[in-house]
Amino acid sequence: MKIKHRELEIKQDAPFANCQLEREQYAEALTNIVEIYSDGFVLAINNEWGSGKTTFVKMWQQHLKNNNFETVYFNAWENDFDSNPLIAIMSELKLLINTKNKDAFNSVIKKGALITKNILPALLKAVAKKYIDTDELIDAIENTTKGATEIFEEEIKEYANKKDSIIDFRQELEKFISKTESPKPLIFIIDELDRCRPNYAVDVLEQMKHFFSVSGIVFVLSIDKTHLASSIRGYYGSENINTDEYLRRFIDLEYSIPAPSSKIFCKYLYQYYGFDEFFSSDERKRYSLFRDDKNSFLKISEILFNKSNSTLRQQEKIFAHSRLVLKSFKPNSYTFPHLFFFLLFIKNLDIIFYKKIENKSLTLQELSDSFANIMDSIDDSDHSLNLIYIQALLLVFYNNSFDYNTREELISTDTEGRNFTLISSKLENHKRHSKLLYCIVDVIRSSDYGHTSLSYLLKKINLTETLKI
Repeated sequence: MKIKHRELEIKQDAPFANCQLEREQYAEALTNIVEIYSDGFVLAINNEWGSGKTTFVKMWQQHLKNNNFETVYFNAWENDFDSNPLIAIMSELKLLINTKNKDAFNSVIKKGALITKNILPALLKAVAKKYIDTDELIDAIENTTKGATEIFEEEIKEYANKKDSIIDFRQELEKFISKTESPKPLIFIIDELDRCRPNYAVDVLEQMKHFFSVSGIVFVLSIDKTHLASSIRGYYGSENINTDEYLRRFIDLEYSIPAPSSKIFCKYLYQYYGFDEFFSSDERKRYSLFRDDKNSFLKISEILFNKSNSTLRQQEKIFAHSRLVLKSFKPNSYTFPHLFFFLLFIKNLDIIFYKKIENKSLTLQELSDSFANIMDSIDDSDHSLNLIYIQALLLVFYNNSFDYNTREELISTDTEGRNFTLISSKLENHKRHSKLLYCIVDVIRSSDYGHTSLSYLLKKINLTETLKI
């Protein structure tokens, strides 16, 4: 049984073969864009954390390679231990060296050394060895940067000379790129920039703009703009910076990967975490009562994820938690999958509501209203999931959690002997002859689970019961 979501295998000949989120179409659209605008620009793929950006850009990178693009993947977060992104970025470009452009790369290294600030020769050589395993290039850096302090002082005095150094670097870089194997633009992917230290994130942006913005290179920033904006504000020490305006200096085009439908993603997670090992096990199939548990589980997860603002990563965690909890159920046990998943959902995304249920601090009416507020506006016209029945289960099981003498009355009888609910549901318009009434009566009268306490599920969800090996 899987409990942690592993990276998907990216097949060289079919990079999206294992992608069940139908994202290849977006890779094709982006490929057309970078091929048309080959003069060089910056594309930002902006999605929040947990939306699967890294997996997507790695699949897209292989897709680009299969279409004769030269590509570079740079994980900024893994390199922010160093103070100077220039060295790390150049080390990635080193992977593109061939017999035609080796001299051009050496020239880029020399020009790059001239614009490196405040790095003494010995330190620069030590840093370079981590990235560029070529003595010839290291010696070129060392020789060029002898007297780096003097060069830096001169740059302060002579601003024009400094600009010339940057221009020379960019010219040499453009020559190097033009001599790579592919006539198409180089696609340089920078991932995880929003996770970096603020000063490193800003340095990467600044150096990308001023040093590497040349014809033939398309930079792709895989980012969460909200978190990157926090880094920018942290770097400048001000909450008043207009980060959108700031980022416009660097980003020419912004794209967001559309989220997969809840139905597609839930089906994928269900398969990935192997839920059929429980719901469709041979032993469980013996009990006809549980025949629809799989469909109920998938349907409620689809409904709740569709209504929430949860990220894909949060949804993964909820499914992983669900799969782990199922290990505490015997094959012949009731799981009440719709209610079970609802409780797991709120434990992960609405802990305050969950704690109120756990601490039994809600009245039945408050519980009914809170449930309806989450489920309100759901179209249950296809009758694939009876939301009122889930509400009835929740109310009855919650009420059973109290001592018998402190339980509330759920139903009563009028003078004509007709039952009606003492609890109303916002999911319907009336109490008398209501669906909630019939569902509550059905649950209470069940000889199998009418006396079940909600703690039956809460203990398992809180992992306070022994898992079955």
